Amino acid sequence: MTQTSLRRPPAPAPAERAKTIATRDCPGTLVPTAQGGERVVPVLHHVHAGGSVSIVLPDEHPLLARAADAEVAVMFELADHAPVDLREPVRGLVWITGWLRPLADAAARARVVAIAETRPDPRLLDVGHGASLLRLTPASIVLADAEGTHSLRPHMFSAASPDPFAHYETQWLRHLETEHADVVGQLARHVPEELRGGRIRPLGLDRFGLRLRVEADSGDHDVRLAFSRPVTDPAQLSGEIRRLLGCPFLTRQSD
Repeated sequence: MTQTSLRRPPAPAPAERAKTIATRDCPGTLVPTAQGGERVVPVLHHVHAGGSVSIVLPDEHPLLARAADAEVAVMFELADHAPVDLREPVRGLVWITGWLRPLADAAARARVVAIAETRPDPRLLDVGHGASLLRLTPASIVLADAEGTHSLRPHMFSAASPDPFAHYETQWLRHLETEHADVVGQLARHVPEELRGGRIRPLGLDRFGLRLRVEADSGDHDVRLAFSRPVTDPAQLSGEIRRLLGCPFLTRQSD
């Protein structure tokens, strides 16, 4: 994908973008760093606030036996998919590299309870009953998205907060795509003129702005429409969208 603007508008910091991806229910893949290691899709994964990753594997999985003998160097990949159906759906990738080891029964049960408090999932009930819980301790974190590629230390990831619209974005963008094609059409006036012949789709939302994807014959291009100020709630978001649409009737709250 290509960022069309030469002068980049404001965007969340890399650690915040990585934290936002980690809080979503993104597909995750485990990749042993040793040569010949095959990609593994866990039964379940959960990225904790500090950057460690809980991974559930079947008891018979060969990686579990390897990690029981000695910590295994692995990379865990999170793929951030757009909420709407795009021809190139992946918006960003987060790679967490570190060491994998299984947890003892008592530690595994405590971690399952902690995960269930914020993310109830019936697959957690399999831990201790045909599945085991492993912990990935992070050494480094890398983010790659339309804003660039950035290497992060675990303490930077730990200190960051996810975007305030992290859990609101999917529903909002799908609603915009299916119910308000006219709004997307009006927002297209902010797209560079040479791209307006392409198909314009809602791609992303964060506190700094709205992102559009232009699917053109020349390829896919991402365009960020900056808000006049960072927003933190739906009321402020509504005001900024009205500004982008050129609406003269703005509420006092969004001024």
